[in-house]
Amino acid sequence: MIKYYCSQQTNLIPGLNLNALGIFSTGLSVLPPATSPRGAHPGPFLCPSSHLGGLYGVLPASAIQCQQSSPEQEVVYLLIPTQAVGALIGKKGQHIKQLARFAGASIKIAPAENPGVTERMVMITGPPAAQFKAQGRIFGKLKEENFFTAKDEVKLETHIKVPSNAAGRVIGKGGKTVNELQNLTSAEVIVPRDQTPDENDEVFVKISGHFFASQSAQRKIREIIQQVKQQEQKHQQQGAPSMHHSK
Repeated sequence: MIKYYCSQQTNLIPGLNLNALGIFSTGLSVLPPATSPRGAHPGPFLCPSSHLGGLYGVLPASAIQCQQSSPEQEVVYLLIPTQAVGALIGKKGQHIKQLARFAGASIKIAPAENPGVTERMVMITGPPAAQFKAQGRIFGKLKEENFFTAKDEVKLETHIKVPSNAAGRVIGKGGKTVNELQNLTSAEVIVPRDQTPDENDEVFVKISGHFFASQSAQRKIREIIQQVKQQEQKHQQQGAPSMHHSK
């Protein structure tokens, strides 16, 4: 099982050398044990759109340049234990700055809504390779700082936005697609019902699992979104009025 996961990741992002990334600085594995079942408890669904005022974080120059030149910018909302925030930020913000530079991504931490919250939201903005590096380092940091025991795999929850017209494709007829997605990636994927699309006509999909499971699910969902967009473009082109008018 572990060999399967490792080989599967080599094709996640073409051209990305996983061995050279050093995302898990201590060499600690974040892969699940071969017999580890996928969790079934969905937990509360948190809407990130209400948490983004007053974010703590940094936008590195490399990320700004990437945003100007690359159309592949992705936004991922990663939930981490509240007690891990200090370790992620580091003394005077040094760790989060280094992480942002390393990944080439914008990494921001939302303020706590109230003193009793057990999770904090980290907003990561960047292209696929930056997402992989930033999220991988965060998973590794939590393991390194012992927020998970040696026997526990690091499982975190991520939220990503999808166009509302693509949400149905993620679910599939009778839930077929989302079930296949969960079986393929070992992540838990939930499209909460009765969501009201935001101003960009997007809704949230929640992904829970270990690092590689989450990455696989994110990439698969992005593929579905791209397929929907390509089909829409094709239909628009086919339905466009002809430029030639009969006299």
